[in-house]
Amino acid sequence: MKLVIAIIQPYKLEEVKEELYKEGVNLLTVGEVLGHGRQKGVTEIYRGAKETGNLLRKIRLEIAVNEDFVEPTIKAIIKGAKTGETGDGKIFVLDLKECVRIRTEERGSVAIG
Repeated sequence: MKLVIAIIQPYKLEEVKEELYKEGVNLLTVGEVLGHGRQKGVTEIYRGAKETGNLLRKIRLEIAVNEDFVEPTIKAIIKGAKTGETGDGKIFVLDLKECVRIRTEERGSVAIG
């Protein structure tokens, strides 16, 4: 089991979700976060407004997947989020030691879905 964490541009969320759904990845958590990478201080357009500053709005996706879905998940995120410009984001893949479905108390890969 792996936990895939992706930081992407807010305006690319719908495209990334569409690509994930095509790969059969339907379970995800989405959050709005602030941060910056190499593009710090660069002006960015967010919801039609220009923003300049050290912390830019980003979207953080967290997706728990079984081993067979790791590469399809990564490829879907790249396909949906890539523009070729600085600030496209990052993907982190972490080992997931345990997963527990609260409702049924199932554990492991069965609990992920």
